[in-house]
Amino acid sequence: MSQERGGFGGFGPSKPAPVEAGKEYDVTITETSRRGDGIAKIEGFVIFVPGTKAGQKARIKVTDVAPRFAQAEVIGEGTKEE
Repeated sequence: MSQERGGFGGFGPSKPAPVEAGKEYDVTITETSRRGDGIAKIEGFVIFVPGTKAGQKARIKVTDVAPRFAQAEVIGEGTKEE
């Protein structure tokens, strides 16, 4: 049987996360979560980055990837211009 429904709710086929645990990325923090963590997005995929603020550029290392979001830690200053 095909998995075209993408899990609960049938929101279409599941896409693999565009990030991988252990890899590093340059991001810009675009907003702050209710818990105070910075939020960055890569290809629309949410990444929570504790200790950051909106507008900050950071080099991050992804520590955990879930189906709808990832967690990361800051490892340096970002270099990517967005």
